[in-house]
Amino acid sequence: MTDAAAQVVGIYQRHAAAFDRLRSRALFEKGWLERFLAAMGRDPHVLDLGCGAGEPLARHLIERGCRVTGVDTSAALLQLARARFPGHRWLEGDMRRLALGERFDGILAWDSFFFLTPADQRSMFPAFAAHATPDAALLYTSGPEACVRIGRFEGEALYHASLDPGEYRRLLRDHGFEVLDYRAEDPECAGHTVWLARRRRA
Repeated sequence: MTDAAAQVVGIYQRHAAAFDRLRSRALFEKGWLERFLAAMGRDPHVLDLGCGAGEPLARHLIERGCRVTGVDTSAALLQLARARFPGHRWLEGDMRRLALGERFDGILAWDSFFFLTPADQRSMFPAFAAHATPDAALLYTSGPEACVRIGRFEGEALYHASLDPGEYRRLLRDHGFEVLDYRAEDPECAGHTVWLARRRRA
């Protein structure tokens, strides 16, 4: 399974154009994005992990007044994001080695965090905390239960994994976050399992 996880980066580089073409712009995520925005202050700086080509999520945040720093492993997708939103910052990099030396008002990891192995997911919570301002909002998607699953994209095996919801709650608590909202397989968000948390002040 770890071999399958290692293939994710290459899949999104090889099939960037297909991903961008197939990515829904219906913005079924809007309700959660609005909660995320409400949990941040004015003129927030958002770190978008696994930003892809910037549509539709980064576009919505930018249109609502956010500054966005996007991080993705796919140079091809980042090229599209830079062309669409040249006033924002798009960095090629792997979230597992995140060390920007900056703190953000919001951290987003939508449909990207669950491509990591369970061990790599656990290691992300210190990185979330290190990049979060006091009161920062964190929004990410996971699976509804502990599992490893293999889907398909453009004919290739696509790895997904999730921890148990109880473990996510412990990891958030242990790294200084409180859960503001959680929905497993939210029917109003195309069945996504969504977490919204806030960094607690020390």
